[in-house]
Amino acid sequence: MKSLLLTSITLITFLFSFAATAGYERNKAVPVEQVLFGTVVSARNISQEELIEDKNSGWKTFGGALIGGVIGNQFGGGSGRTIATVLGTLIGGRIANNNSQAQIIVINLVELMIQLDCNEQQCQQYMVIQDYDPQMVFHKQDAVRMVYLTDGSVRIDKQF
Repeated sequence: MKSLLLTSITLITFLFSFAATAGYERNKAVPVEQVLFGTVVSARNISQEELIEDKNSGWKTFGGALIGGVIGNQFGGGSGRTIATVLGTLIGGRIANNNSQAQIIVINLVELMIQLDCNEQQCQQYMVIQDYDPQMVFHKQDAVRMVYLTDGSVRIDKQF
């Protein structure tokens, strides 16, 4: 029993030791593949709701079952103790599973229609959706640059 508990604690510690990194960091230099210049034709603030499931619900259910089994094992004797342990495991797992909840997260985005500066070819328009940045609000007729990063992502910034 102690080895199972020790193994579980070690595994949980290992899983939570990894830190999540952001996909876009403002204070980091990244290689740029291409930069195009243009004008904002339209800008629209939109939002997207995401349902985030509890990633730890399996571990919570396991922990609830483990605690319920330990508590159930304290009662009865012989086959009664076995039944109490099994019932405690089932009830503890069920209670822990019912308590795990999903969250709704609202993500603010901005949808931009960009008219590229015309060259010898025809003028092209691109629609880009990116994270809303309250310190960089876009308006119609704003001069912008479309930055293509080497990882395939695109970022729109104002020309200053």
